[in-house]
Amino acid sequence: MIPELGHVALIIAFCLAAGLALIPMWGSMRRDVTAMNLAPTLAVAVAFFVAMAFASLAVSFLTDDFTVAVVAANSNSLLPSIFKFSALWGNHEGSLLLWVLILSGWMTAVALFSRGLPLLMLARVLSVMGMIAVGFLAFSLLTSNPFERLLPNTPLDGNDLNPLLQDPGLIIHPPLLYMGYVGLSVPFAFAIAALLGGRLDASWARWSRPWTNVAWGVLSL
Repeated sequence: MIPELGHVALIIAFCLAAGLALIPMWGSMRRDVTAMNLAPTLAVAVAFFVAMAFASLAVSFLTDDFTVAVVAANSNSLLPSIFKFSALWGNHEGSLLLWVLILSGWMTAVALFSRGLPLLMLARVLSVMGMIAVGFLAFSLLTSNPFERLLPNTPLDGNDLNPLLQDPGLIIHPPLLYMGYVGLSVPFAFAIAALLGGRLDASWARWSRPWTNVAWGVLSL
């Protein structure tokens, strides 16, 4: 039941990201304030449902649900709990879900801490980030589904996590790396929004600089 809940949450997140990609951008073209004002709400909603999907997969790992293909392939019942949790991103499907989670977290941060931006600019920035989220969510759902089941051929135990990944570094390195890499999508979104608005002046660079510094700092860590 929990993997199905996560899968449904991921589908809802995809639909909301599609709305974020389209509605505020349409609003910015039509100067529709109502449509542009939806951008922050949609960004937070995407993050909520992606977090729900991530939590569902984490529970599947921690409870040894070997009916889930990625759990059976990357964990086992004797693995310490901390490595069961980090095994979530010790595979392609789970690491992609972590990537989307961090992307949605950056979107939420922009939505909550950029209230001083002109509404037109904020709507375009979040819309561009929504487009990026649509791409990664579609990739996850269509080609790398982390909630694929092995029913009815459920193994009695998992294959174990790659011994090279059973290290405390795995717990901190990928999240930090992704925080930095994905964080650079924020200045990218600002640049695209500035291009769309024809405002290639110092303003967009000034607005995006704090986000660039944070992403660069995390990546440096």
